[in-house]
Amino acid sequence: MTKHLQTVAFVFVFALTSTAVARAQEKEKPPAPAPKPAAAPATPLKIQVVISRYQGERKISSLPYNLTTNVGSRATIRMGTQVPVMMLATGQAEAADPKTMPQAGPIQYKDVGTNLDCSSTALDDGRFLLSLTVDDSSVYPDERTTSGGPKGNPSFRSFRASNAIMLRNGETGQLTTATDKVTGETVKVDVTLTVMK
Repeated sequence: MTKHLQTVAFVFVFALTSTAVARAQEKEKPPAPAPKPAAAPATPLKIQVVISRYQGERKISSLPYNLTTNVGSRATIRMGTQVPVMMLATGQAEAADPKTMPQAGPIQYKDVGTNLDCSSTALDDGRFLLSLTVDDSSVYPDERTTSGGPKGNPSFRSFRASNAIMLRNGETGQLTTATDKVTGETVKVDVTLTVMK
């Protein structure tokens, strides 16, 4: 009988000890890490920028540029060429004689073309905020050269605009309008936003 009681007591103590050890181990375990929130899927955008020139009501040119980017990212376009410009040089001996024409000097190159920078932000109401910088330069056509400089020396025109516009999917808006005071041409920049699927 005594052995039986000892066995029961041993089993009881062993059970209590095992339970206490298990509870202590449970308390020592670090909490499970919280699940990471799923990353929001990227929203791809197609942004079309059209630079148009008008003489009065008549459209002279219309050049489209397309940028593809994700919301929150930045997109750029650099497109152009280098135009040679002949510099004029006058020597000291020639400068003393007013009848002497300046001599052709070294050739320098000027960048001409279009640079576009665009960044986008999604707004809560389904619209997108587009921040755009447009930098456009070109050579005046020969018949419109107004510099009065030597024949063959080109004149350059430049246009730069930096602004923001809010658009919904499929909308077109006008970023800016400006008029060239030399030629009277009007430059218009239109922007169209498309959410790509």
